[in-house]
Amino acid sequence: MEFTVSKADLVRELNLSQGVVEKKTTIPILSNVLLEASGDRLSLTATDLELGIRCASPTKVKSAGAGTIPAKKLLDYVRLLPDGEVNFKFSDNHWATITCGRSRTRIAGMSRESYPELPQMPAPLAQLPIGLLSSMIAKAIFAISAEESRFTLNGALLVLAENAVTLVSTDGHRLAMVECDNPLGNAASYRALLPRKAMAELLKLGSDAEDKSAPVDFAGDDNHLFFQLGSRLLISRKLTGNFPDYERVLPKAHSHSVEVDREEFRAAIERVSQFADERSRAIKVRFADNEATIHSSLSESGESEESLAVEYGGPTVEIGFNAQYLLEFLRAVPEAKVAFHFKDAQSAGELTPSGEGVDYKYRYVVMPMRI
Repeated sequence: MEFTVSKADLVRELNLSQGVVEKKTTIPILSNVLLEASGDRLSLTATDLELGIRCASPTKVKSAGAGTIPAKKLLDYVRLLPDGEVNFKFSDNHWATITCGRSRTRIAGMSRESYPELPQMPAPLAQLPIGLLSSMIAKAIFAISAEESRFTLNGALLVLAENAVTLVSTDGHRLAMVECDNPLGNAASYRALLPRKAMAELLKLGSDAEDKSAPVDFAGDDNHLFFQLGSRLLISRKLTGNFPDYERVLPKAHSHSVEVDREEFRAAIERVSQFADERSRAIKVRFADNEATIHSSLSESGESEESLAVEYGGPTVEIGFNAQYLLEFLRAVPEAKVAFHFKDAQSAGELTPSGEGVDYKYRYVVMPMRI
């Protein structure tokens, strides 16, 4: 196999493979990227058996073929080459000779025969704009559980309806639910558990996409989920098991609601939480007489308190929260105002975007802490 490819194109596609390639694998070939040259394109494939990505780049192919090279080593080297065209030539012993300008390097590869086959994508079930999908993921990914033992919570529930898409994540202490109208419509009803790692790779695809309205073809079979964006295909193994009945967790009503300036609220919590316990991150939020007060204290290092002017005339209510949980929502939501809904010190609080022009539903429920 021999081909010539632009350095910039190759680096861009190799970058996308890095989050998928297995770093500490007991199967050496999973550390490699599969390169397949034919016609006028180079196809790159990476997988860790749970997640796979296939992308393509325009290429001048002198002789078609396939081979595998260590993915990280290849990216680290090619990135350092001068801009221009890079020539690859694979020999029968699977070594690749890389030539660029006056640079010539040989890298040991492995046979294409031992590289795992990725499943074929079935007929699409829906189309979603990549900008919409990645913005929904950004609002839900942080609420996914990091505990490996709770594997059904190691991803988010994706629910498709005819003209809407919903994403729900929880770690048992908080729950994020994002629901948006799908401007492309015509989706089949579908539910699946999308792993966190796949969500992180979709975020990368979204940030790399120049056209945020570009459609992602979504499909699913018994074991896998497929996301096709142009020449890039992301394949993820589904999480198995039952996601909690999230609709039972969502509060039906709140006794009190307060609107706050998102940036002011975030900055105040960031400062006050410097004096919160490092493990619990516990702070107290008190609402009383047109004022919201945020307080934390550590007996050995100090205490901090800030107050914000709000419109509130109800009874004094003080609730303990994990500061990090509140901050992650406040950093993810773009609106200038957010509404804080609450009942009492023992009940879950809820945060939602507020103000005019909010054309989606975003509910973030946080369990209170005893301090």
